[in-house]
Amino acid sequence: MARVKSTRSTPASGAHLGFEAKLWLAADKLRNNMDAAEYKHVVLGLIFLKYISDTFEEHRAKLVAGRGDYAGANPEDKDEYRAENVFWVPKEARWSHLQASAKQPAIGKFVDDAMVAIERDNPRLKGVLPKDYARPVLDKHRLGELIDLIGTIGLGAKENRAKDILGRVYEYFLAQFASAEGKKGGQFYTPTCIVRLLVEMLAPYKGRVYDPCCGSGGMFVQSEKFVEAHGGRLGDISIYGQESNATTRRLALMNLAIRGIEADFGPEHADTFRRDLHPDLRADYVLANPPFNDSDWYRKDDDVRCQFGVPPKGNANFAWVQHFIHHLAPQGMAGFVLANGSMSSNQSGEGDIRRALIEADLVDCMVALPGQLFYSTQIPVCLWFLAKDKHEGKRRDRRRQTLFIDARKLGTLIDRVHRELTDADLVRIVGTYHAWRGDQGAGKYKDTAGFCKSATAAEIAAHGHVLTPGRYVGAEEVEDDGEPFEEQMPRLVAELHAQFAESARLEKAIKANLKGLGYAQ
Repeated sequence: MARVKSTRSTPASGAHLGFEAKLWLAADKLRNNMDAAEYKHVVLGLIFLKYISDTFEEHRAKLVAGRGDYAGANPEDKDEYRAENVFWVPKEARWSHLQASAKQPAIGKFVDDAMVAIERDNPRLKGVLPKDYARPVLDKHRLGELIDLIGTIGLGAKENRAKDILGRVYEYFLAQFASAEGKKGGQFYTPTCIVRLLVEMLAPYKGRVYDPCCGSGGMFVQSEKFVEAHGGRLGDISIYGQESNATTRRLALMNLAIRGIEADFGPEHADTFRRDLHPDLRADYVLANPPFNDSDWYRKDDDVRCQFGVPPKGNANFAWVQHFIHHLAPQGMAGFVLANGSMSSNQSGEGDIRRALIEADLVDCMVALPGQLFYSTQIPVCLWFLAKDKHEGKRRDRRRQTLFIDARKLGTLIDRVHRELTDADLVRIVGTYHAWRGDQGAGKYKDTAGFCKSATAAEIAAHGHVLTPGRYVGAEEVEDDGEPFEEQMPRLVAELHAQFAESARLEKAIKANLKGLGYAQ
């Protein structure tokens, strides 16, 4: 079973003032008047540069020591690094060189030259790194201070701990920039708790994982973390992605490279509907957070992907759903985020498409989420889980059944406008789904009023093929305290009269105080 390990109910993305948060506060002070959308690339590019430099220096130290497998190795041979999946970093691009030059007026040009040199010697990074640190709008004194600040990451760390810290910082900064950018930030970043929920539900241990609107690559990072946390190895899954925004695609490539994760993102950025970069891919898992209710999308009436109906021009929701299905392997599963309207809309043929999906027995599970989870919108959204084969492997036969989970009451506010699902919330949702699927060791499933319900295809049809969990789970049961009504009612009336009397006493006391202050009316 895919379990979420937890010992306390903390926000699932770790929103607490730790090392990453303190570093963010310091880095944000150096932003000056630069827009967060621009500053994002400045900071994240430097974190990436620090990562590959640290990784290079760590491996170089082993080559210089020349022990064991590295006996007789040449520390200046690029192939010695490539053989270990380590990027070669030329002298002028090493962090020690840049930090030594941090106070010089030409530091912007030095960083640009470093990025150019790294791309030159590492074809995998060609066109990925930001190279505009010398631009006039970027305060060079503050840039030098930022380099000194990032230089503190990983100091004194040993082996992979420094790399892990840099990966955590990169991920945390992505979240903070998404928050700072608001709606625009939601275009490149999906909150970690949502990504974790999708990954833990699907449990992608091995196989091909695909995200055709991958943003900054969070789905892939969490998938690899899941594999490693459950005893697997980096590389047990093959990653395929696509992103239409060129700068966001670069963020994703850096996000994966900083963790040593290889991926096939196609040769360039491209719109998935106009040009599918992986037309022959049949993935074991699809994980995605496509743009909500996108009205500006490219539609072809004869698109082979739209086998369940042509989506309306004004909304791409079911175009994405059918694209996911088109790319699933015979036993593949998909988990993705959609706007709540997708569960019930009957406009422009959307209801017919949804009915066709249900009749094809593809809908495995629906999860209603609370509002305020996303930076791009305050409205609540839902998760869809599709399965090509509901009787695969050793799992329970789920054919003609769908699980509904109403998680709208879960989550914890971390500030005035943002909510996160806690580890305990994830455990509850994930555990319910895996128990229902019949995964080994997952426990026994049972319907819980107000939270979850296993419904048949006939029940869903009776509800007009609406997939809103609230339609099925019913109201939460109120625990009976066993007190007879004839005893309970007089007690409650007596308590109410006592509260009225206390209210009158307090009102009298307040008026007396006001009179003493000369404010009597």
